[in-house]
Amino acid sequence: MSETVGPPKIFDRALLRRRLARAMAKGAPDFLMARAADDLLDRLLTVKREFPRSLDLGSPTAHFSQAVVASGRARPLRASGYGGDVSIDEEVPPFAPGSFDLIVSGMALQWVNDLPGVLAQARRMLAPDGLFLACLIGGASLVELRSALAQAEDEIAGGASPRVSPFVDVRDMGALLQRAGFALPVADVDSVTLRYDSMFALIEDLRAMGAANVLVKRARKPLRRDIIARAAQIYADRFSDPDGRVRATFDIVWASGWAPHESQQKPAQRGSATMRLEDAMKASRRSDA
Repeated sequence: MSETVGPPKIFDRALLRRRLARAMAKGAPDFLMARAADDLLDRLLTVKREFPRSLDLGSPTAHFSQAVVASGRARPLRASGYGGDVSIDEEVPPFAPGSFDLIVSGMALQWVNDLPGVLAQARRMLAPDGLFLACLIGGASLVELRSALAQAEDEIAGGASPRVSPFVDVRDMGALLQRAGFALPVADVDSVTLRYDSMFALIEDLRAMGAANVLVKRARKPLRRDIIARAAQIYADRFSDPDGRVRATFDIVWASGWAPHESQQKPAQRGSATMRLEDAMKASRRSDA
């Protein structure tokens, strides 16, 4: 009898939940969530729809739910493993098809093991012409820290272990949305550069957020002190400003898409153009002359 093979287990999600719960209980820094919630509000204000049934999927804080309310809509059902109306695992949301007109998600999906599967489930839970809006940490986030740690460990220990989680690239997100069945998929990125006194201050912030390494295949032994010291030196040498403070990059990847509906704009059918590209270019050059 054959066994069904599921997606690879990239993240230790039980460890993630414990760390995030502990961090929030201690008042984790929320500046990235606050920035993302402001962006969500701006995006919602451009959409002239009511969205009477909405869901906040997996967001670890109430920032996204508050942004939906601030946009003039009804308060969403907040479903999360970190408080809210319903306690769920965002990898297996328990909602029926077509349950919601709007689904938002803030800073949660970067830690799911099956992102394509979660996007497909979000699409399934939307009613026709429903909107999905989510953001997650992605792209070149923490590239400076990853580079410094890898170089230091390679120099001293002769090889680098996985120390920082992988992140989805904005160039892949549009394809993932399309694969999940969304219409009019759009992906974009908000790149944020923060500055710290040192690499150690950055790491302290990450730990306070509950965002330390939760890879299943993470190194089982902590970094040696000499490796950490060398990494801090590399970080300061390569990624510092004239005032001595170091930079840390965070990419907030945004994903949006609609549940298909007959009223939506559709791309023209292949071969339906009334003018050849060559003729159009000639006409453009004549008009510019």
